[in-house]
Amino acid sequence: MKELFYSIFEVLSQLGYIGIALGLMIEVIPSEIVLSYGGYLVSTGTIHFWGALAAGVIGGTIAQLFLYWIGLYGGRPFLDKYGKFLLIKKSHLDASEQWFQKYGTGVIFTARFVPVIRHAISIPAGISRMPLSTFSIYTLAAMIPWTVLFLLLGIQLGDHWREIKEYAKPVLLPIIFLASTSVVIYFLYKKKK
Repeated sequence: MKELFYSIFEVLSQLGYIGIALGLMIEVIPSEIVLSYGGYLVSTGTIHFWGALAAGVIGGTIAQLFLYWIGLYGGRPFLDKYGKFLLIKKSHLDASEQWFQKYGTGVIFTARFVPVIRHAISIPAGISRMPLSTFSIYTLAAMIPWTVLFLLLGIQLGDHWREIKEYAKPVLLPIIFLASTSVVIYFLYKKKK
């Protein structure tokens, strides 16, 4: 699997903006790596920040729309059977469905910042037939700060962009805490209302 990962990444890394978008669309390579590499390319002057941002937001949004449509048209039976080919674990799907059922549509934004939940949350949105326009707005709104964050980290790391996982941990922990807290507050607000 690691060899496949690196061979795909090698091809995508030579495509600039298109490579960033495609890397996020196919979801084989973690978005943190694709975007931090994009930040590295910005730091070398190979590509421009705004183009990388647009490619990251578009690619990440299309990837989530694809998962939404799988949920909408294939449903849980399809995912139970073929999810492993899309690198979607049953445990991730179970967790995201529980979050979606418990917290509702507002979780689409905040779940993008929570590991395990973030990749699979689009599927229960599709299964529950969440309006596509609402789903797209929440997804786009979450993709912008996520993309900016990892592009900036990649710029800062420069040649050391491969170390993004270790470098990003102290940055991501407060974001995960804030996202989780926001979901709980949103849930309590909705319940009270």
